[in-house]
Amino acid sequence: MPEAYIVDAIRTPTGKKAGGLSQVHPADLGAHVISAVLDRNDVDPLAIDDVVMGCLDNLGPQAGDIARTAWLAAGLPEAVPGTTVDRQCGSGQQAVSFAAMGVMAGVQDLVIAGGMQNMSMVPIGLALEAAKPYGHDDPFTGSVGWVERYGTQEVSQFRGAEMIAEKWELSRQEMEEFSLESHERAIRAIDEGRFDQEVVPLAGVEMDEGPRRGGSLEKMAQLQPLVEGGRITAALSSQVSDGAAALLVASEQALADHDLSPRARIHHISVRGDDPIFMLTGPIPATAFALERTGMSIDDFDLFECNEAFAPVPLAWMREHGVPHEKVNVNGGAIALGHPLGCTGAKLMTTLLHELERTGGRYGFQTMCEGGGQSNVTIIERL
Repeated sequence: MPEAYIVDAIRTPTGKKAGGLSQVHPADLGAHVISAVLDRNDVDPLAIDDVVMGCLDNLGPQAGDIARTAWLAAGLPEAVPGTTVDRQCGSGQQAVSFAAMGVMAGVQDLVIAGGMQNMSMVPIGLALEAAKPYGHDDPFTGSVGWVERYGTQEVSQFRGAEMIAEKWELSRQEMEEFSLESHERAIRAIDEGRFDQEVVPLAGVEMDEGPRRGGSLEKMAQLQPLVEGGRITAALSSQVSDGAAALLVASEQALADHDLSPRARIHHISVRGDDPIFMLTGPIPATAFALERTGMSIDDFDLFECNEAFAPVPLAWMREHGVPHEKVNVNGGAIALGHPLGCTGAKLMTTLLHELERTGGRYGFQTMCEGGGQSNVTIIERL
């Protein structure tokens, strides 16, 4: 099977809610990173076979196949197509998987993959709210098959996070300690310039806006839980954010034809499902599946990225698979750095690649929880 290579990976800074990127049209967020990838690698835009970008809540400025709109907004040739992916929070990671699949299948040579999301402009869940005037309160009510299987119980990420914390007996204090460390790691990464090579400033924003300096366990302990009697608070949740990321995925032939130097090889891609009511446990079976498929073990990996949608997600995953915390989200995660939904999967892969290069590591492992109880896994090998 032909190999798929990562030639480059970049991202915008991650803007906080109502922050410096909040007024940037989501198509322009995508256009910014697409243009930067092409400029940095001196690639003829007409050589790109497809543009695959993740995005959720595809309404208003995010509607109408935003991957295609972003390419055109960048002033690039109309002959190049684009397609938008929605695998919920894993959309950006799935976009890279689709790009790699096209290359591995031998039908494409150069693909730009990534994602974008402006959550300040298009609030999370707006696609659900938009259907209510038409009598649709949620995606499940009215489905005979769904109700027969799962009933009419609440299906939400917040409930899922609480259920995970309860099942894995994760105390609020343990989760708050994890959250505080996420901020401390992110601040250290910014101060040491670890993100400088991956971030392309935009709209006067030079670096990620999310990490909070001066946080403490005492301040976290004062927050009210999201539900009465629960353990999850805003401090244990990922931040509402705006941003975009893009990767250039190439075949071996494209490397030769365009004089490109690969930075990593995509070693493995897979995606698995789990209980949609727990919703956020997908990384656990997805990781087991990937390890079985590759014959690799946790010890084979130098770095891990497991998205911090909520603190209990990576904590339960680490416990189940014996993953050492010192190798996980070493530069902070979404609790500190933000989670611009459709972008995050590509954003994490961008950070994973750059950190492997900075530290000299070989194998990086990325997974994340996704709506519907799903989870992608991507393993990359630094070259």
